Amino acid sequence: MPTNSGAYGENDATDNKSTGSTDVNEMVTNAAAGSANAGSTDETLNAHVKGGNTGNGSDGKTGKGKKKRWIWASVAAIVVVALVAAFVVIRNNQKASIAPAQVHTADSVTVGLKLAPTNLDIRNQSGSSLDQVLVGNVYEGLVARDSNNKVVPGLAKSWEKNADGTSYTFHLNRGMNFSNGDKLDASDVAWSINELIAKHYHDSESLMNFKAVTATDADTVRLDLTAPYANLLWELACRPGLVFDKNANYDMKTQAIGSGPYTVAKFVPNDSITLKANPKYWGVHKAVTPIIVLRYFGDDNAAVNALKSGDVQVLAPVTENLAEPFVKDSEHYRVAAGDDTDKFVLAMNSKGAKTSDLRVRQAIRYAIDHKQLIASRGGADKVLGGPIPSLDPGYQDLTGLYPHNVDKAKTLMKEAGYTPDHPLELRLTYANTYGTELGDQLRSQLKPIGIDLKVNVVEFSTWLQDVLKNKDYDLSLVDHNESHDFSQWTQDTYYYNYSNQKVKDYYNQAMAASSDSQRDALLAKAARVVSEDAPADWLFNYRITTAMKNGVSSFPLNLNQTLLPLYNVRYMTPVK
Repeated sequence: MPTNSGAYGENDATDNKSTGSTDVNEMVTNAAAGSANAGSTDETLNAHVKGGNTGNGSDGKTGKGKKKRWIWASVAAIVVVALVAAFVVIRNNQKASIAPAQVHTADSVTVGLKLAPTNLDIRNQSGSSLDQVLVGNVYEGLVARDSNNKVVPGLAKSWEKNADGTSYTFHLNRGMNFSNGDKLDASDVAWSINELIAKHYHDSESLMNFKAVTATDADTVRLDLTAPYANLLWELACRPGLVFDKNANYDMKTQAIGSGPYTVAKFVPNDSITLKANPKYWGVHKAVTPIIVLRYFGDDNAAVNALKSGDVQVLAPVTENLAEPFVKDSEHYRVAAGDDTDKFVLAMNSKGAKTSDLRVRQAIRYAIDHKQLIASRGGADKVLGGPIPSLDPGYQDLTGLYPHNVDKAKTLMKEAGYTPDHPLELRLTYANTYGTELGDQLRSQLKPIGIDLKVNVVEFSTWLQDVLKNKDYDLSLVDHNESHDFSQWTQDTYYYNYSNQKVKDYYNQAMAASSDSQRDALLAKAARVVSEDAPADWLFNYRITTAMKNGVSSFPLNLNQTLLPLYNVRYMTPVK
């Protein structure tokens, strides 16, 4: 395993050069560089230098007058070259001394976010907003994940597993400590995971096949399983692998004592969190910006106005359609999209009276124009033809299974007994958190193939009761944002009402795989079967649009709604 001390193996940094703008750091470097050549380009002076030290008169003898004039000309040339060179050196020194003073690195950066945590108790409180802020910034895990959702070293610098994949040995970094000064060693790691299991803290069930964890010495931890589990390391990069101070006594709802590059200086529930650089941080990811303020906006327009006014320097996310003014004002702002694992799933009740017919489900998939849906949202999202997004293991491009084909959809519907003149009535039930636009678009797209779609937008509590619990629906719409969540397609009792033994077998084999490549190949097979069965249509893979002031650098783009490493974020502004 590679060695990489810190919470994150890499940061999904903002790359201004890729958009044609110039990073402030690059501007300073270029300004300080100056001219590389001080040589004269005057052809007359060059000719004299090349002409030698004698000249021929008309009488064929040495011309002393010409030689004297040549000597003075040469002296003059040398003086001019020296003066030019001196001027260039002085000019470059002036540039080198004043250029860095032309920009200022801010002592704080304010970031506008959307989902606010009600408390900081990451062991008991659900919600991705806590992962977003605390994981990696304040609390660190035994291992971590990078901007491509891959496992990288964290508190453990390396690890190995035994031949049958039932025992992992983790080798910890040395010299680690918590923000209160307490030493962090293997005993804290073992205690944290044992507490997770014993007290059933949030996500404890994700450590499948867990048997025991022990500190074999101060720098080594062994974790044993009852059977192989291919996703173990990734799960340990999330909440189950977080390490807490076994000796600390504090209120986890309002305080946090971790080992990361930041500490929580202030927490205002549902409003803001102020992070302060941890002066006792042990690793290589020391905070660049002393203060990071996270402000939460429930209203999109208020968030946009905050960026316009300068109250925040970053918005993550910003609704793409509301980002247009920032896109147009590239002199002051940068807008970019990053990948995520959100899947907007149009579920089709596999045991429904009308949707149990495979032909109907297939027709719906052919009828949907995914590109049109994405374009209406601003164009950043990606087409997704199956249940695994590009940042998850087992991804493959399945968009070719059901390409947009209205004629084929009509043929299938006719075989099922329905036409535009004799339509099939279906109910689309989904929570009002998603608005009405998607429902209206789907109604319009399905009408030409002989489906009369009744859109029923309800309260989330109603959706939980009617759809999730009672499975009383034809079609439903949900943003499934969890990573590594393919197992839902193996659960017969889940609201999809979908069951396929081949899918279950592939998945179980994948979770017992001895290598990541074997796991990924089996998951890809399972995902293809699910997509072919059409228990759902995957409308799009949501991508996160982030808007920021020019001068902000190293703000993560990928996964920033659940993974937001802030240690390298900075804001550089010109000095007026």
